[in-house]
Amino acid sequence: MKTTSKLYRTEQRYAYLFIAAPVIGFLIFAMVPLIYSIYGAFTNWDGLGSMDFIGLENFINVFKDEYFYKSMFNTIYMMLGIPIGIVLALLLALALNRGIPGTNTFRVLYYIPVISSIAAISILWQWAYNGDYGLVNQFLAIFGVEGPNWLQNTSTVKPALIIMAVWKGLGYTMLLYLAALQSVPKSFYEAAKLDGANAFKSFWHITLPMVKPVTFFIIVTNIIGGAQIFTEINVMTPTGGPEFSSASVVFYIWQKAFGNFQLGYASAMALVLGLFIFIITLIQFKINEKNSFELD
Repeated sequence: MKTTSKLYRTEQRYAYLFIAAPVIGFLIFAMVPLIYSIYGAFTNWDGLGSMDFIGLENFINVFKDEYFYKSMFNTIYMMLGIPIGIVLALLLALALNRGIPGTNTFRVLYYIPVISSIAAISILWQWAYNGDYGLVNQFLAIFGVEGPNWLQNTSTVKPALIIMAVWKGLGYTMLLYLAALQSVPKSFYEAAKLDGANAFKSFWHITLPMVKPVTFFIIVTNIIGGAQIFTEINVMTPTGGPEFSSASVVFYIWQKAFGNFQLGYASAMALVLGLFIFIITLIQFKINEKNSFELD
């Protein structure tokens, strides 16, 4: 019979004690609310009264709700900023990786928006997009261009939010790429140069494959985050924009839950959104598995 020392048992108890805090926190603040919301999705509940079970009625209404489809379209549309941000961040990382003077200063400047309050940044951009005295239109006026009222125009509100989101996350993505670029062995580029490869071929056949794990991470996390965009919209377009043209799914869920007190219906939409995020993420992992490579 295997016996353990007193010291081992003591260390094991302390280990369980340290593990208990995050596990209990996860159960209380994540798992229990998740289970509660899953049940709530099948009920007619205003958040205060009783939860009346109604079966699949909420889900049926979700797929008949034109505003749900519109908010889903808006959410997917605003995800167009993800590839734009990735390309810009990679270009900036390539420039900073060349060891130009002032690299550390540029890193700090680009990273400041990342650590800044999203609410404060949203207020700043809301002012910048103002149609009467905003900084954006003042800049355009220098070139004789009369800018629109960005956040009150159905054709400009989503591009305006995309520009702000790209600017906000550019520094974080750039630093990830910069770290990935600095980990690429220089011998790869030296060997490619000896074989007659030019700068573009080295970039295409060495740099891009080597930073692919970072690209995959950025795409997955940005899709998950982009599908849950809320604060920017709630601050900059608190009514969901003109003709509901900037409302995201999470904004619509919040509006139904805490504006109309339809928490059962909002829970159903949240589950649909969660399933959408899960499927998209799973597809990304499958694609990454097919295109993965090993470095000998």
